[in-house]
Amino acid sequence: METYYNPEDLPKFEEIGKEAPALAQKFFDYYNAVFAEGELTEREKALIALAVAHTIQCPYCIDAYTQACLEKGSHLAEMTEAVHVVTAIRGGASLVHGIQMRNIAQKLSM
Repeated sequence: METYYNPEDLPKFEEIGKEAPALAQKFFDYYNAVFAEGELTEREKALIALAVAHTIQCPYCIDAYTQACLEKGSHLAEMTEAVHVVTAIRGGASLVHGIQMRNIAQKLSM
């Protein structure tokens, strides 16, 4: 079955710079600097990226950072826990916005 998401497209990511090479280079330089070892290890950064990838629901990012996590030494239990952390934050963010709904409903009911 054909889908919008094509895993074979992920390695083509660098082609995005063909028509705007200077801008693409700035992005890739920044991206590489962000993921370099710093206060956080490359492994920790990959776990964060995996969690964020699930939040934004990007299948390309999920593929890339699942692979990166495994390559950096993470195991499936850690990766699964990272996904649960982001799920809790995302769910909580939705729920806390319920206060806005309650405030507006209360104001309109006066």
